[in-house]
Amino acid sequence: MNTKELDKKYVLSTYGRGDVEFVSGKNARLTDVDGKNYIDFTSGIGVVSVGHANERVNSAICEQIAKIMHISNLYNIAPQAQAAQKIVEASGYDMQCFFGNSGAEANEGAIKIARKYGERDGEIKRYKIITLQHSFHGRTITTVKATGQESMHNYFGPFPDGFVYADTMSDIEGLLDDHTAAVMIELVQGEGGVQPQDKAQVQALAKLLKEKNVLLIVDEVQTGVYRTGEFTASQVYEIQPDIITLAKGLGGGVPIGVVMTSLKNVLCPGDHGSTFGGNYLSTTAACSVVDILNEHKSSGKLDETIEYFQKKLEELFSSNRNLFTQKVGIGMMCGLRCKNAETLANIMSSAKDNSVMVLRAGRNTLRFLPPLTITKKEIDEGFESLSSAVSTIK
Repeated sequence: MNTKELDKKYVLSTYGRGDVEFVSGKNARLTDVDGKNYIDFTSGIGVVSVGHANERVNSAICEQIAKIMHISNLYNIAPQAQAAQKIVEASGYDMQCFFGNSGAEANEGAIKIARKYGERDGEIKRYKIITLQHSFHGRTITTVKATGQESMHNYFGPFPDGFVYADTMSDIEGLLDDHTAAVMIELVQGEGGVQPQDKAQVQALAKLLKEKNVLLIVDEVQTGVYRTGEFTASQVYEIQPDIITLAKGLGGGVPIGVVMTSLKNVLCPGDHGSTFGGNYLSTTAACSVVDILNEHKSSGKLDETIEYFQKKLEELFSSNRNLFTQKVGIGMMCGLRCKNAETLANIMSSAKDNSVMVLRAGRNTLRFLPPLTITKKEIDEGFESLSSAVSTIK
């Protein structure tokens, strides 16, 4: 049996898979099983931040696994401590890290920190977490309930109590009460349509929460690790969250999740843990990824790449106003609003046929999450292919 047949017979059908199988890649290029080449504007949904088959990451991983790959968190793990240092220093915040295996795990950790903080601080137990409509925070029972999308709550209840949804940022203040432990937001809603929050509103919210001693959790699973131009989107918005979560682009393809917090003494030994989190493999990869992207940022290459990608995206948008209604996003997390869902579906299908991979977000947004190391040549090829794809849509 071929891969498609094996998948159909043995793998649960929880994904709407595209009819393509990739076998190799290099930076922003992919090759499928038939030898067809593509430009990748998706990076595995924002994961392959330093490109496919990055030699520095591969070398670091191979060198590490030839020595030791896993031993458990009962012992000191050198690359875990080093990765934590690199993450904290790149963020600019005075925080400490806990390592898990995914963004959902990182958000679970953030919620546990907030709940324990609410238990310890004051006589009234504070347990409520306010999130936004159209948010996305993960697929576990708790994080799916934290997600402000009613359609994702079907079938899986009963859920943990205490999640409250605000329609907009301006509605959050009216939902705060004596039982509110934290507010959890994405600064750019990814699954919600690549929608950035208003900077002034975010800063006003951060100030209000400090005054009321309510924690601010920023879910940076997708926006973090230079995706928006700085190491965290929180830096772009010039705020100081109490808790930040990271994942996706941090491991360059190796599963990893991090919750980092300024609340260093809330969790005690035994409060939280992970068998695989922070092992030699994942944190060695993270160390290499952060080093590469720190260099990419400090050299000016990242900012140049963002500027060039945005320029080409604007050209595509401006020349196809009949199909697109708005250009959205920040940095290398961007999108084009299509006039309707049917147009989006047609563009995505045509893009694949024209050898460029793109994503969808929400009901009608064409989403772009290219590798941060994508070259100008790769950008040019990708937009040339995408322009050809778009030209076939009426």
